This record gives sequence, structure tokens and C-alpha cells, in this order.
Amino acid sequence: MRKILIVEDDTTIHNLIKEILEKEGYTILSAFTGTEAMTIIEKEKINLILLDLMLPKLNGEEIVKKVKGIPIIVISAKISPEDKVDVLLNGANDYITKPFNTEELLARIKVQLRLNEKENNIKELRYKELFLDEKSHKLYVKNEQVYLTKTEYAILKQLLINPKQVITKTKLIELISNDTLDGDENSLKVHISNIRKKIRKITQEEYIEAVWGIGFKIHE
Repeated sequence: MRKILIVEDDTTIHNLIKEILEKEGYTILSAFTGTEAMTIIEKEKINLILLDLMLPKLNGEEIVKKVKGIPIIVISAKISPEDKVDVLLNGANDYITKPFNTEELLARIKVQLRLNEKENNIKELRYKELFLDEKSHKLYVKNEQVYLTKTEYAILKQLLINPKQVITKTKLIELISNDTLDGDENSLKVHISNIRKKIRKITQEEYIEAVWGIGFKIHE
């Protein structure tokens, strides 16, 4: 079931949207401040965010900049073209001004969900606090961008595609061969060590497990 996060501090509007969407069969999560929204986003697998801009503690514009890989529809009383352009250029997928038409809101939600599902036909490469954006070839750890080399990206992508599977060193080198020429066992170990260090700077959790004598897998 598709999960939608409503981020709106006006309880009347919030509850109205929630009631409408629950009748449509969506699972709804609620946040009334920006910081509360970010906590939920980090913990839950969300299909779409409905976001007000004028929020306490952390405003909607900052949330748009931080969140990657989840469609965002802004619902705001800000009506100037400058506000709309700024938010859309910074990562929002759509913008609706208040007061809004219920049928139009539902239609826009369906469009964004459909577009996002098409983009994620392969697999959404998201695991715990990691999100690997296949469109931009960027890694986000707890919504913070981490720079990866081309080879590091190729390695982590293969491990995340098969998170419960041990991939032998030979097989992993073969899988990344289309993306990089940097492929032998010694360099593989170095690259994996570098990926671990970069992730560990942001979170203390170990994400890549070495299976002695065989290869590597994502740590469960």
C-alpha cells in the first residue's frame, strides 16, 4: 500500500487532506514540524510527501533541499512565481497553491506516484539509511550526500541490488566491468574499504560485510 507523508502544521488542513487520502486507500503518516518530518523520512519508506513551506523549526524549502529519491508535492499559500520556481528548481516535483481543489490534488498525487514507479522499475536502491540515486549516481547517507568514485558507485550498486546475497569477488568484478575498468581483487578491497570509511563518517553502522574466503554482502 502506498505511503504518503503529510507535512502541514495547520491541523484543519492537515486533517482534511488526511481524511481525503485515507478514503482513497493510502496509508498516511503525519508531521506538524519540519524536524518531525525529517525524523519520519529517515525511518520510514515513503512513496510521496505533501509539503507545506511555512513550517516551525525547519521550513519546507530546507526539506526540499535535503530529501532525495521521494516525490514532493508542495501545498503552499505562497503564490508568487518566484517562490514556485525556486522550490521546483531545488527538487520539488509539483506545486499547488492554497486553497486547492480536492480532485486536482488527487490527480497530481496519482501522476507523481505513477512517474516515480516508472523511474524505479529496476529496484529502489534504498537500504536503512542509504539511498543510491541511479539518476544522478549519488549516494545519500541519512539524507547527506556522500561523494563516490565511479568504481565505488558501481560496487555499492551491485551490493544493494542483491542486499541479502553474498557476491563472490570474481562475480563482483565481472558485474562492475561494464561501468569501470578498475577491476582486480586488490583494488576491489581498497575500494570497499573506502566506501566503508565514507559511510562511517556519517553513521557508525557497518553496511558492507566481508564473508571470509568468498566475497562481500550488505550487512543485515
